[in-house]
Amino acid sequence: MAIEKSPETKEPPAPESLPLARFPHLKLVFDTPKGRGVFATTPIPSGTTIDISPVLLLTPQENTTHIEKTSLYHYTYNWPLPSPTSNKPSTTTTQAVVLGLGSMFNHSAAHQNVGWTRDLEREVVVYTALRDVAEGEELCISYGGRLTFVDVEAEAEREGVEGPEEVLGRIEVDG
Repeated sequence: MAIEKSPETKEPPAPESLPLARFPHLKLVFDTPKGRGVFATTPIPSGTTIDISPVLLLTPQENTTHIEKTSLYHYTYNWPLPSPTSNKPSTTTTQAVVLGLGSMFNHSAAHQNVGWTRDLEREVVVYTALRDVAEGEELCISYGGRLTFVDVEAEAEREGVEGPEEVLGRIEVDG
């Protein structure tokens, strides 16, 4: 749906509201091989919206001066800044703090079951099940190729030891 610009301001009108959504049958588990993690307490069908998380955009200066020096930096997402001459994204990026479950999803390059998309206009991230997710399964996204931490799954594969998926499969998630 195209947003029309109001004639007085030449800017698109602000959206009136956005219903937030969260799949209700989730649990945060505190002690997993990856740290805290989000788990399904009931099956989740493919295509289900898991969460719509608002974001807090940081200016590049705030990010460089403050956030990069704290542990919060590891929980931020790259976020394209709007072009100064149009409403389209530019090649300049900043960081966004995700104010929902988004910062709690662990990384998995090989076993991700949740995808995410940025809604730049509304400043939210939408998380969706990429496939059917089983009860008790951890919800994982891909953080991309530039990780700021050790990928425990990749380490386990290299060392030929039991990986987090096998260990997590034994964690009992109360319903």
